[in-house]
Formats: sequence, C-alpha cells, structure tokens
Amino acid sequence: MVFILSQEKYLSTSKYPLFRLLSYMRGYRKDYLLALLYSTLNKLFDIFPEILLGVAVNMVVTQKSSWIAQLTGIDSLIYQLIVLGLATFVIWAFESSFQYLYSLKWRNLAQNVEHKLRVDVYAHIQNAKVAQIEKTSIGQLISTINDDINQMERFLEDGVNQIVQIIVSTIFIGIVFLFASPLITVLSIVPIPLIIVGAFYFQHRLAPRFLEVRQKAAEIGGVLQRNLLGVLTIKSYTTESYETKRVTSASKAYQQANRKTIQISSMVTPVIRMFVLTGFLFTLLIGGYQTIHGQMNVGTFSMLIFLSQRLLWPFNNLAQVTVDYQRVMASTTRVFNLLTWQSEIKNSAKENILEVTTGAEPIHFNNVSFSYDNKASVIENFNLTIEKNTTIALVGESGSGKTSLIKLLCRFYELEGGEIQYGKNNIASYPLSLWRDKIALVSQESFLFDGSIKDNILYGNFEQKDAAVIQAAKFAGIHAFIESLPDGYNTHVGQRGVLLSGGQKQRISIARAILKNAPILVLDEATSAVDNETELAIQRALYQLSHHRTTIIIAHRLSTVRHANCIYVLDKGQIIESGTHEALLQAKGKYKRLWDIQTGEIVD
Repeated sequence: MVFILSQEKYLSTSKYPLFRLLSYMRGYRKDYLLALLYSTLNKLFDIFPEILLGVAVNMVVTQKSSWIAQLTGIDSLIYQLIVLGLATFVIWAFESSFQYLYSLKWRNLAQNVEHKLRVDVYAHIQNAKVAQIEKTSIGQLISTINDDINQMERFLEDGVNQIVQIIVSTIFIGIVFLFASPLITVLSIVPIPLIIVGAFYFQHRLAPRFLEVRQKAAEIGGVLQRNLLGVLTIKSYTTESYETKRVTSASKAYQQANRKTIQISSMVTPVIRMFVLTGFLFTLLIGGYQTIHGQMNVGTFSMLIFLSQRLLWPFNNLAQVTVDYQRVMASTTRVFNLLTWQSEIKNSAKENILEVTTGAEPIHFNNVSFSYDNKASVIENFNLTIEKNTTIALVGESGSGKTSLIKLLCRFYELEGGEIQYGKNNIASYPLSLWRDKIALVSQESFLFDGSIKDNILYGNFEQKDAAVIQAAKFAGIHAFIESLPDGYNTHVGQRGVLLSGGQKQRISIARAILKNAPILVLDEATSAVDNETELAIQRALYQLSHHRTTIIIAHRLSTVRHANCIYVLDKGQIIESGTHEALLQAKGKYKRLWDIQTGEIVD
C-alpha cells in the first residue's frame, strides 16, 4: 500500500527557493553569467532606437545646430541623415545579435539544468530509504520529476531574461532621464518603488497558492496512474462511473486551487499599470510644459516621451514575471525538498570496510527488533540462525513478520534493536551494494521491465551468456514455454509484462534470480502465481540449487515448503514452532492446522 507523505515535510515552503536553485547551478556559473551579459547588452542596444528618435526630431527641428552636427561637425542634413541611418543599422544589428546569443544561452542552460536536475532527483529517490519511497505516492513523484522540473525550464528560458532586462532598462533609462531633466526623473521614478512593493506583495500572497496548485496537480497524476494500472479491476467491478467521479473530484480540487490563484494574479497587471500610467503622465505633462516655454529642447522632450515607455511599460511584464516566478518557486520547493530525503547508508562507518565472502555463511538474527514508523513492534527480540547451504521456510498468517524479516535482511529498513550477522560480521558493516549483490530476491509482485524475455532474465547480470540464460530458464520451468513463442527469448513482454500471465512472469523472475547465482536466495511468495505442475518443477530446481546456497522461502502455500530443511512458524514476530514438515504435522500445532485448512481437512 502507498501512503502520502505529510504535507509539512513533502510540500514545506522554503523562504529562499531561488537561492537553492542558484546554489544547485554553481557548475553552470560561466553559462549563466554569459547569458546575463548577453541579456544586458541586448537591452542596452534595444533602448538606443528611442534615443535615436529623439536625435532625429532634434535634427529636423534644429538642422545645422543639431546634436549630430555638434558631435560630428557635419552641417549637411543629408549626411546627418546618413550618419543617423548607419547608427540605426549598427544598433539594430547588435541588438539582434545579442538577442540571438542570449536566447541560445538561456535555452541551452535551461535544458542542461533540467536534464541534470531530473537525473539527480531520480537518482536521489532511487537511493533514498525505502521507508520514504513507500510513504509517497508514485503519482506525486512522477509529477515532481516531470511537471515541476518542466516549470523551472520555462522560467530559466525566458523569466530570468525578463527580470534582467527590466533592471537594466530601469537603470540605464533612469541615467538618461537624470541628465535630461532631474525633475522629471524624480517624478517618473516615484511609481517604481510602489510597483516593486506591489509585485512583492502579490508574490507573497501567491506563494502558498501555487504550492497548493502543484499539490493538486500531483494528486490528479496519482489518481490517473492508479486507475490506469487498475483498469482491469475497475472493469471487472463495473466501477467506471465511480472512478470517473473520483477523477472529477480531483480535477475539481485542482480547478478550485487555480481559481484562488487566478483571483490574485489577475489583480497584478491592472494595479501595476495604474502606477505606470502615473509615471508616464508626469513625463508628458511636465516635459510638455517645459518644452512649450522653451525650457526643454523638443528633441529632448521627444526622447523622454519615447524612453518613458521603455522605462515604465516593461513593468507591465513584471506582473506576469511575478506570477511565473512564484509558480516556478513552488515547483523548485517541491523538487529540492525531494533532494533532502535521507539516502541509504551505502558503506560502513568503519575504516576497513569488509568484503562479503564468496561462499555462503550462516545467517544469525540476534535479538532483532523492528517497527514501522515507531508504531507497535512488528518484530521484537527475534532470534534465528540459518545454517549455510540449507533451505528454510518462514510460514504464518499475514502480519506475522515474515516479509519484514526479509526487508531487514536486504537492508531495505534499519533495525531498531539487535543485529543480523553473516558469518561473524554484522551485515551493516558491508558495503550496501556489495551486500545486496549477494542476495537474489524474488518477491510476490514480480516486476518485469519493458523489453524482451531475455532482457528481463539478464537484468542485473548483463554480462552473462545466452547459455546461462537458457539454463536459468530451465531451472525455473519456463524454457519450454519461451521456446514455443514465435520470437523465443526475444519476445517482447510489454509494459510490466502485461503480455504474460502471472505465473509466466513469476517464473521469469525466478529465472532472473537463479541467473544471479547469489549465495542467498530469497523467495517471498514466489510460487503463489504458478500452477501445480510448475510449482513441482520449481521445487525440483530449488532442491538442486540449495546445495550451493542458502535458500529462504516465504509461502502461504505450504506445499511449496514441505521439503525445506526446517520450517519456522511465525506469529506476531516470534517463532512459535519449528521443524520439518513431518515433525510439525505430528506436533499438531499451528502448522498442522494451516496444513489441514489448505488440504481441505478443515473447512472453517
């Protein structure tokens, strides 16, 4: 069963998500600094045409005493016009060139960061503790790895550039205004702090809203994934309408979350536009008054009118930038919160890391205690010794602790007390990957990857030859079936092995474990989905294999374990009976009752 991680931990807001993103991008510092430079130069050259318009008006009005004449000493209006045309061409050429360069740099940077972040997040999740993974909806994780990182890509491609250009244009045009008219500069710039304060106000209000939107979007992904995977169950129970209502409910929640965001974000542009209009009116009225009374050159007035557009109207974009920024910061928070998950301890803290011996060794459970999420103990002070190269079985009712013991042996979870030894050494002292390499696990829920049968048997043992694959398949009782297929071992199994039956998938999983040739073989309900004939074939194969490895079998079907060297009956995390199949039947205890139920002796 999959649980949803608490919102406080998984979706906790961060006061500085941008700093987290910039810190992550340290390896791309040269790239984003160049992108910033190109954006800055592009905006500078983008502003110059408005200045040239003022120069053109000045040239027409003052002619031989124009600014161009004063700078170049050229009296001829034709030559002045040529100079103005050349300057315009050069400026537009540079503006276009830097636009190409910043677009190229920002987009490539966005793609590089997106790729690296997606791979890093996936790798981190893959290496995280099993407890954290099992508590989190797969739909949530997929939504974060895919949708949230895509949101960040959009911001890096264009959002950062817009912010840079707003800052550059404000500073540069402000300087030009200051030289032209200090009074107009002061009055025109007055609205800018108000615009910025307004933007931050709306940004603060939008932050939790967008986080809620991303959460609801992830919940939709989770519902859709679960329903599509369980479509056969839905059809068999004719619950299509019920599930449609559930999807509708999730979609409605997403719609409501977006509606709250839209109510706030829709206010941003009108409010900022009114501030922008105020600054433009100051320029128009005061500059016009000074020009009429001869206090300002008409060319200067024209230039200020044009530049006031460039100074203030870009702040209209600030509204959208604010909305986009906050949307991206919500996604950034979700993505980087995943990177805070604790990873599994890969190596021992000891200076001399032990190597796992090649051959099998006894396995000792010494006073082992364990519980899930600090709840009631599943296993408490558990003791068991499994001799090397023997086959033992763990049986009992559901919840008795059988699978939990296997999870502890595989180090999927950490012990709360006691230790597990392999030979004379605590298994925690071994490198994690090397330890798990010595365990071949076949679980009840056999998982096949999208590919061929051969690919799935070879999984994790890619260097093995075809002969070894065939031999493993024969041991698992699946070779004859594979050979009967038109493409044999190259037959495509489909997504999650959908083209195969449950028993066929299970036997392929067993073949994969056999091919691994690990000293410890664990079968957790591995024969639950096979027929009686296949079960018999697997039992014979296991009998041959168990002479060279330690085999642990968990099974509810007691016919699977009747030939084990020793069978341990568990109840509430403790061994209540042990012995061979025959001895346990003679003891007439819990095992005898379970056997009688399965053989039909008891029907209750």
